[in-house]
Amino acid sequence: MGLRRGQVAGLRRSDCHLLPDSRHLGCDDKGAHVHVRRRRNTNRAWSKSKKEWIQPLDFLVVQGFDQYLDERYEILGAGGSDFVLVNLFREPLGAPMPPQAMGELFERLGMRAKLSRKVPPHMARRAFGSNVADAGGSLDEVQMLLGQSHPSSAVPYLIPNRDRLREAIRRVPFPRAMHGRGEQ
Repeated sequence: MGLRRGQVAGLRRSDCHLLPDSRHLGCDDKGAHVHVRRRRNTNRAWSKSKKEWIQPLDFLVVQGFDQYLDERYEILGAGGSDFVLVNLFREPLGAPMPPQAMGELFERLGMRAKLSRKVPPHMARRAFGSNVADAGGSLDEVQMLLGQSHPSSAVPYLIPNRDRLREAIRRVPFPRAMHGRGEQ
């Protein structure tokens, strides 16, 4: 979803509106989304952004969230913390997951997937920004989806797809075509 690890670790279940229409929850924003808020948290997670914003979610995130909640319910039951991410496999069970634990989680998942390099959580944020741009998203859209306050803050997250770069070169006209002397 493009959030920083502190923003994800600070999410509360009450911040998540995963229905097509959440008006009955008191929220007028359409579609699945989360409210990203800066607040003090017991796990020391926080949003770097001072401004609250709404992050839209796609169906894959909603599906992953549903699967996680099923697993969480099997392990913890209905109770537990209001935090979205909690310890499910280490003590204290049900306690809010600290932001540092995401790095460990990513490392274990990378080893399990037999990746040739480490993939830190921030790389997922960069990939999100690049994917939005590669899908035709404008710089201001990338900026807003990453929760950046200034458009230039999103630039380091734009890592173009090689195919898109090749396509950009293909679109450049040949000099002869530009001057009306035929094409190459």
